[in-house]
Amino acid sequence: MKIGIAADHAGFELKEICKNHLVSHGFAIYDFGAHAYVATDDYPDCIAPLAEAISSGEVSRGIAVCGSGVGASIVSNKVPGVRAGLIADTYSAHQGVEHDDMNMLCLGSRVVGEALAIEIIEAFLRAEYSQEERHQRRLNKVLALEKKYLV
Repeated sequence: MKIGIAADHAGFELKEICKNHLVSHGFAIYDFGAHAYVATDDYPDCIAPLAEAISSGEVSRGIAVCGSGVGASIVSNKVPGVRAGLIADTYSAHQGVEHDDMNMLCLGSRVVGEALAIEIIEAFLRAEYSQEERHQRRLNKVLALEKKYLV
């Protein structure tokens, strides 16, 4: 599985901690930035390249971190094919993948601590979409809505 990761200034430190944890556990991580702490960066500039990589298939899942996770979620869900969820617990991390085919995990560095962030990420990465009829039916409705509003 190809995993991308990105963060703005507020999420930079947590991104680095999570990235190092994942690399130490054998995951190949594609870092879309920020590559240094820059207090004036803007979350769309840091998170959008990761969302675009999910949309194009360059990576299959993404982890985006900003201060609250809200901005990362908003910008990610503007990109076709991205299903981003703002997650602060392990149940939602795996359930979002299993039921909704979530492919982008958004975390708030000012909301979750390091240990919980790692647990959430691990739950997200271990989960697989169920493909049950009821879940696929709902996902098809989401995909149709996305297609309807593509400009």
